[in-house]
Amino acid sequence: MALLVIDWSAIGIRTLQFILCISIIVGLHELGHFSTAKWFKCRVEKFYIFMNPWFSLFKKKIGETEYGIGWVPFGGYVKISGMIDESMDKEQMKLPPQPWEFRSKPAWQRLIIMVSGVTVNLILGFLIYALMSWHWGDEYIPTNKLTYGVASDSLAQSIGLKDGDKILGIDGHYVDDFIEIPLKIILYGSKTIQVDRDGRTETINIPKDFAGKLIKYKDLGFIAPRVPAEIDSVAPGSYAEKIGLRKGDRIIGMDNTILFYSDIRKQVQNNKNKEAYLSYLRGNDTSKLKVTVPASGIFGFYYTPAFELLDKKIVKYSFIEAIPAGVRKSYLTLERYWLQLKLIFSGKVNTNESLGGVISMGKMFPSIWDWQSFWKITALFSLILALMNILPIPALDGGHALFTLIEMITGRKPGDKFMEYAQMAGMVLLLGLMAYALGLDIFRLFK
Repeated sequence: MALLVIDWSAIGIRTLQFILCISIIVGLHELGHFSTAKWFKCRVEKFYIFMNPWFSLFKKKIGETEYGIGWVPFGGYVKISGMIDESMDKEQMKLPPQPWEFRSKPAWQRLIIMVSGVTVNLILGFLIYALMSWHWGDEYIPTNKLTYGVASDSLAQSIGLKDGDKILGIDGHYVDDFIEIPLKIILYGSKTIQVDRDGRTETINIPKDFAGKLIKYKDLGFIAPRVPAEIDSVAPGSYAEKIGLRKGDRIIGMDNTILFYSDIRKQVQNNKNKEAYLSYLRGNDTSKLKVTVPASGIFGFYYTPAFELLDKKIVKYSFIEAIPAGVRKSYLTLERYWLQLKLIFSGKVNTNESLGGVISMGKMFPSIWDWQSFWKITALFSLILALMNILPIPALDGGHALFTLIEMITGRKPGDKFMEYAQMAGMVLLLGLMAYALGLDIFRLFK
């Protein structure tokens, strides 16, 4: 029965977006290695889009390179002659080095080949952010435009925040984009929140373990814009339609309790199967209905989102202005992801609660095809891939680059056997981490 209630169309759309995204960023990453290897006259034996264990959907040899499409729709790879990589081609490495092989090239050329994939991902992330800024601009709700203050959930209330508080600053500094506030608290170790409460300025102290709790409960929305409960649409055949509610009506109270959007669910849950008086505003007229709250707690209407009810700030960029905007967004993305890694490795957050695999990545995409969201996530993943790949871990580009730098400094090249063992150790580490992350994803699905 559980399989019947899964929205397979939404899963399909997310999966297609995920495959396209990964194919773009990994395919271009490998193209970076391919191009520089060719530039330095290395022989490239294979260039593949998607992975091809056992067989390929398509392959064609042009010159010395086999170009192909694999059947596993994730990423791609290049195989460069004389390079110890994931292919672990030990037979080739037993033969004397040839002039066209990677291992025969000067260290500076090998270093450029190794970091070219990361470089392409950095450039791709920047270009996407810059072009998005030029095409769509930025649109957000300024913190000082939250007319009704914030709606605070139980976690926010546990540290002293209340419904209706107006955020003045974090650690004494105003944050213009409201959606940035949770990131400031989680990633930057913020210690205080200043709020306007009924005309008085109050300071809320943030406990040291609060960021960990937000991550544990996936509660980035611990504070949200507090807005009136205005009806955007009514589901056909629903209880809301039956009692005469319609688009544009604004629910203002239940049994003389003033209601905002965030209050409706609580009030309904407390009055299931009970009679109550529902007050609403239609135009300039206030009406009151006697209703029986459904046992399901569902009236069957949808609310107008905060983005449509509050003043928004819209920033447009010219083509020239979009370039520094793209650089700034790329820098912030890299900085924030690095801070997330530091949080994980510092032990301040539980790895089991913050780590995710391909399922978690796929769920980041919207359930409908939205190009703006798609490109935003693609830019994010491209920059993350660059940062992760440059880490000095054997089997990653950063590991190979580190050994090459050591060679350039010391004048001594690591032996092929050492590189083989390092590659094997790195592959075991990476595959183990990927399996662990996937296991966490599957556990969360069943949980």
